[in-house]
Order: sequence, then C-alpha cells, then structure tokens
Amino acid sequence: MSAPPVAARGLVKRYGRILAVDHVDLTVEPGDVFGYLGPNGAGKTTSLRMMLGLIRPTEGSVELFGRDPVKDGVRKALDGVAGFVEAPRFYPYLSGRKNLRLLADYDGHGAGNRVDEMLDVVELRDRGGDRVGGYSHGMRQRLGIAAALLRNPKLLLLDEPTTGLDPAGMRDMRALVRRLAGEGITVLLSSHLLGEVEELCNRVAIIRTGTIVYEGTLHDLLATSQTEYRLRVTEPERALMICSAQRGVEKIRVEGPELRFQADEQAAAAISIALGQARIGITALVPETASLEELFLGLTGGESGDKSARAEVA
Repeated sequence: MSAPPVAARGLVKRYGRILAVDHVDLTVEPGDVFGYLGPNGAGKTTSLRMMLGLIRPTEGSVELFGRDPVKDGVRKALDGVAGFVEAPRFYPYLSGRKNLRLLADYDGHGAGNRVDEMLDVVELRDRGGDRVGGYSHGMRQRLGIAAALLRNPKLLLLDEPTTGLDPAGMRDMRALVRRLAGEGITVLLSSHLLGEVEELCNRVAIIRTGTIVYEGTLHDLLATSQTEYRLRVTEPERALMICSAQRGVEKIRVEGPELRFQADEQAAAAISIALGQARIGITALVPETASLEELFLGLTGGESGDKSARAEVA
C-alpha cells in the first residue's frame, strides 16, 4: 500500500514559551481536497511550514508520500509536492513569464517547457508579459499556483489562497482549485473561510490553539448536528403541551411566535400527527441543521480570531 500524500504524527512547534502547534496528527489521502480549518493564529500556517520543510518541528514528524523532510532532506521529500505559504513572492520588476522561467531554471526537469501552458491554466497568458508589480492581488495568487504547477505536482499545499480577493477573484480561484482536483491533484487547503471549505473540500481537520479537535469527512462533521425544528401553530400554548409529551423531543422552547425543538424525523412526524388530531393548525414546520459555521464555532470555542501571542507565529 502506497504512503499517503501527507501523514503528520505528533507534530509540535514551540517558540520559547509559545506552543504554536500541539501534537497534531492528520492524514491526507490521495484525491482529497482537504480543508485545514482554524481561527486566525490557530497554527495552520505553522503546520504547513513544517510540512514543506521550511521550519523544523520541535517534536513529531511529517511525511509526504512516505518521505520526511528532516530525515530524507527537503529536496527529496518535496518531489511531487508544491504550493505556497501565506502569499507567493515574485520579483516585481520582472514579468510574470520571466518570473516563471527563472523558477523553472532552478527546478529543472523540463519545467521551462511548461511556462506558457501554466499561464494558460491560471488564465494569465495575456498578462504574462506584464511586470508582476502591476498585477492585482488575485493575479499574483494565480501566478503562485502557476509556479507551483510548474513542478507537475501530485500534492498541492495552499495557504489561504483566496484571502484578500474580491468576490470575482474568489470565484475564479475556487474554480481553479476544483479543476486541478478534477485532474487528480491532491489538495491541502488551509483556510478560515467556511463557505470556501464547504464548497471545495471532501475531508477536513479543525485546529484550535494548536490542537486538532476534528478530523474526518465533511459529511460526517455536518451529520453530527441534530436537526432543530421551527414550529408555528394556531394555538402555541396547547402545542407546547403536546410537544412536551412526545418521545424523542428535546430542548423545547418558545422564541417569539415560534416553538423550537430538537427531534429526529420520526418524532417530528409524530408531532405533526398529534397536532392534527388535536385540531391545532400548523402554519410552518421547518427543519434546520447546524451550519458548518455553527459546528466550527462550537469546536473552536467561538474563536473567530486570536488576540494572543500565538497569532504572531501561527
């Protein structure tokens, strides 16, 4: 059995007294679009830096297709791996094409023959002759992906690829990631944008203050939430008594003109029958499942950012 694209085990990174990454375990399988989620400063970028061999872990290990950047050397470990952390960097006074040619010369393996092809892939061929200093943020992000694709990677690591983009740029970047995944490239996508992850990813890991609090399929994560129902009826007080008497109904409460409760489909159906038999009119019975945002906030303790010193290093 071949080794997975990414296997991190017990990954730790300390900066003095600051624990940026705390015994992270995660596995990215072939073909995944894997979302690495967490509030700003949670440890996502530090983890990616260790995966790409940019910094050494304090403890633990990471293997890329079975190769450890520390033990086997970064060059060997990154064979078939590409991506960028935080934001791609280029020479602003050179054109996009010349920047790519320079990188291709460093990389070798015929990468120079793929420069124009990669500009086509990221839809920059018409601007390839322009200086990068005149590119928009979204164009530089796309040029970063073109640079990564020069290596003909099997694994692409992207750190917040849509941060700072306008809605059109975000749409284009997401379409590009989908297209690359459709061509068989495994993608590890670090993000704090939950809509982006829900749209693109099949598996996710959620990190909170340096520790993984969930790893698994997005489907299984969304399935962990119990369905909540909103009920509007003609006689709320009688309806409340009937709902309270039903099996499998939990957390019943009144919110304005509505009753709210948690139940499975069978219990909700029993309530509608009981209300009908009591001649209480139902004007709305609407199921609502927790969004990825609600589950994320529950797992991360409601963190949407980080005001601690961790933010300086993560």
